[in-house]
Amino acid sequence: MSQRPSPWQSYRKVAAQTAPPAQLVLMLYDGAISFLEKSLTGFDFTDPLQFNQTISNNILRAQAIINEMNTRLNMQQGGEIAANFRRLYNYFHRRLQEANLKKKKEPILEVLMRLRELRESWAQMMQQGLGATPRPEASLQAA
Repeated sequence: MSQRPSPWQSYRKVAAQTAPPAQLVLMLYDGAISFLEKSLTGFDFTDPLQFNQTISNNILRAQAIINEMNTRLNMQQGGEIAANFRRLYNYFHRRLQEANLKKKKEPILEVLMRLRELRESWAQMMQQGLGATPRPEASLQAA
C-alpha cells in the first residue's frame, strides 16, 4: 500500500512546479541552507550512528541541490557569470565532500555562510524587480 503524501509535501511540490524561475532559485538556496543547518546538529550527537547519519544525509541533500543548480546553469546565455557560478558550485561540492568524509564543521560553516550571502543577494535582486528577467541564473535553464 502506498503512502499518501502529506498536505505539506503536496504544497511544496506544487509550489516548486509553479514558481517563477527567480523564486525557484531562492527556494533552492533555502533548501540547501536548511539541510546544512540540520547537518550541523549531527555534531551534538554522542551516538556514532546518529552523528554520522545526521551529518552525512543532510550534506548529501545539500549537495544534491547545489548540483541541480549547477547542472541547470545555461553556460551559453550566462557567459562569464554562469562560469563563475559553476566554479563556485563546484567549490561548494568539494568543501562539503571534505566535510562529510572527515566529519568537520568548518567546511560546512564556510559553505553555509556563502550560501546565505548568495541567498540574501538573490532576494534583494528580486525585491528590486530584477528577478523578472533572471540574471546570474538566467544562467538557469527552465525545468
